[in-house]
Amino acid sequence: MLKIGITGGIGSGKSVVSKILESMGYPVFNSDLEAKNIIDNNVEVRSELIALLGTEIYGEAGLDRELLAQQLFSDTSIREAVNEIVHPRVREAFNQHCESNSIVFNEAAILIETGAHKKFDKILLISAAQEDRIARVMKRDGVSREQVLSRINNQWDDDKKRAYSDFEIKNDDSEPLLIQVEEMINQVTSV
Repeated sequence: MLKIGITGGIGSGKSVVSKILESMGYPVFNSDLEAKNIIDNNVEVRSELIALLGTEIYGEAGLDRELLAQQLFSDTSIREAVNEIVHPRVREAFNQHCESNSIVFNEAAILIETGAHKKFDKILLISAAQEDRIARVMKRDGVSREQVLSRINNQWDDDKKRAYSDFEIKNDDSEPLLIQVEEMINQVTSV
């Protein structure tokens, strides 16, 4: 089985590339969505997060995502502690997902930063100009430019990620994404 990690900064277009891969018949595991599912539904994780962050992190409607984001992006030690609670469970879910597929893609924004890239055969970096990323996230999430920049500043930049990547897809309209995805698939499957 071939495991390929898809990474890139917030707003780079990881989800768009993942949808293209899925439409081509390739399974894509989305680590961020799985993490949200675990945080929302795993009782053990909920207890650990409450112990770490206080009872206000979960309200009647569930997780207070805005409060969590504020804490994650303002305090590195909190971000690391939350990652230690959630990431092992996401990895376990990914391993279960892999059992029935010959090529599996895993979309994860901080794949390299967490060291999880070491568990993959290949790494695919999705890159885009910072201004494009900012505009996409502001539109998608309804947040301010400053909030997007805070998130970007808590992730590695593309240059740093390139050193760990086997492939790069540039989401900058210079070449259609589909053509770039097909080229990457051809390289992976011809090995």
